[in-house]
Amino acid sequence: MTTNILNNTQADLILFNGRIATQDDRRSFAEAVAIKGDRFLVVGTEKEVMATRGDQTQVIDLRHRTVIPGLNDSHLHLIRGGLNYNLELRWDGVPSLADGLRMLKEQAERTPSPQWVRVVGGWSEFQFAERRLPTLEEINQAAPDTPVFVLHLYDRALLNRAALKTVGYTKDTPQPIGGEIQRDSNGNPTGMLIARPNAMILYATLAQGPKLPYEYQVNSTRHFMREMNRLGITSAIDAGGGFQNYPEDYQVIEDLHKQGLLTVRVAYNLFTQHPKQEREDFANWVTLTKPGNGDDLYRMNGAGEMLVFSAADFEDFLEPRPDLAESLETELTGVVSLLAENHWSFRLHATYDESIDRFLNVFEEVNREIPFNGLHWFFDHAETISDRNIERVKALGGGIAVQHRMAFQGDYFIDRYGKQAAERTPPIARMLELDVPVGAGTDATRVASYNPFVSLYWMVSGKTVGGTTLYPEANRLARMEALRLYTVGSSWFSSEEGKKGAIVPGQLADLAVLTDDYFSISEERIKSLESVLTIVGGKVVYATKEFKDFDPPSVPVLPEWSPIATYGGYYSRPPVTVGALASHICTAICAWFHQPAHKSNCRTGETALNTTGSLSSFWSGTGCDCFAF
Repeated sequence: MTTNILNNTQADLILFNGRIATQDDRRSFAEAVAIKGDRFLVVGTEKEVMATRGDQTQVIDLRHRTVIPGLNDSHLHLIRGGLNYNLELRWDGVPSLADGLRMLKEQAERTPSPQWVRVVGGWSEFQFAERRLPTLEEINQAAPDTPVFVLHLYDRALLNRAALKTVGYTKDTPQPIGGEIQRDSNGNPTGMLIARPNAMILYATLAQGPKLPYEYQVNSTRHFMREMNRLGITSAIDAGGGFQNYPEDYQVIEDLHKQGLLTVRVAYNLFTQHPKQEREDFANWVTLTKPGNGDDLYRMNGAGEMLVFSAADFEDFLEPRPDLAESLETELTGVVSLLAENHWSFRLHATYDESIDRFLNVFEEVNREIPFNGLHWFFDHAETISDRNIERVKALGGGIAVQHRMAFQGDYFIDRYGKQAAERTPPIARMLELDVPVGAGTDATRVASYNPFVSLYWMVSGKTVGGTTLYPEANRLARMEALRLYTVGSSWFSSEEGKKGAIVPGQLADLAVLTDDYFSISEERIKSLESVLTIVGGKVVYATKEFKDFDPPSVPVLPEWSPIATYGGYYSRPPVTVGALASHICTAICAWFHQPAHKSNCRTGETALNTTGSLSSFWSGTGCDCFAF
């Protein structure tokens, strides 16, 4: 076991009587840990740790609970998610469509005009007992008067009649660039918006909704971070996003940092905002900041995940793989050369191997002229990357950040490309075999849920949220190794390896105490894990159950009618009564008898209309899918 790294130093905090998965090089377990300031001081046996106890040391009995290093989501849209969290009705983890529609109806009744009810991603119909999407009729029945916007993955959005009226979509509205307004036989919008070929229409429509005032955005971000802490997350690498300009749209997170109110460590990337002007964006930003600026709680990380719009291989497995523009190579070369010259780390959204092949051609060419020299660069997603291209990533010193998008879209991928093709989407085991840096994450909050335990379940079980088996055993991970991607692995992606990710002396004192033993419970129960005690930098940021007395003072949710005030974030199952259990069983049986194959539910009744005239004034002329990340 490890020993005291600072002789005669008394700990500020000691946790003992636990099963601590240290994530050290030996993957060892410890009984106790001592913390001094924001660092781990001693990790080992209870006797070794108690030797650091002083008169002022706070001591917490872990009561045999399992402890893991704080989880680090290497791809999370935390800044954008925080600004909107209090506005959103989350269906993440909701077990049935009946429950979701009940929540929708209740929320519509309490939401004041002109606000909307927004269900913005993080769910899949396959998680529901009914295994289907809501119909437009059901949404209109649940909310006849309050505007409702329901986003499903990156492929469609459902609007009720009130929302259609609010956004002004009528029979005379022309079809937009980059999307489709579904019409009935009379040419009137039905309320279904289709992402074809990209998600611009979905997010451009969502952007028309009312925003929270600044003070409420601050409150919303604090509650979103607390939700992260509830799920054991202590660090996140923010992947930027469309209409997330720097530095203007970082003001809330900046102010929270200055006030000492961050409870999640944030390393943020800068996402280009202007199609055909991407190099100008980065040329401006390299004069304002650089990777590493900041501190251990809030720091700048580099460029991406969007570098140039022509390289956006938008993923929607209900649609064919997109063919990227011929201008890709020229535009991407200009931006990557600028980044390499200024030694900026960068990340790039990349779904398909065909896209990755072209991206790597550019990177290799730039590297010959301007050597990367240990620059931390990486691909995000890489669901269909080939072995050859994994080897090329390794040769260039890059990494791959993987997310559990297939847990939500795997059934669609199988329908289009076949079960065999889905067996390595992405080939994580092969990446690790080739010793490529791999970090885990979610890509939340829109296409997938932010719950890291759903992601861990996916990596361990190889299954979707609906239970469909995607991966053979060869492409599944042992629990310890999956956890390692979420801790030690992710630290590489913010150039903080050796600083955090493991419970070892000298590293940042971030940890989570779990509701159950991650290493021994059934695979299905992994999805239900939470933290009962979360510590960031030696300070308790979240506590419940037997540790409730350590929980920081609560902050009321603003506005009071927020869905979060009533339902919270990721669904927590209430105590099950006999009646409730019977209701869920009945729902499931009914769905089994009456539900047609999910293919027949996908975009039924679509009408593709020809369009004439320019839509540039209506859609701002961007033609981009920047909202899709």
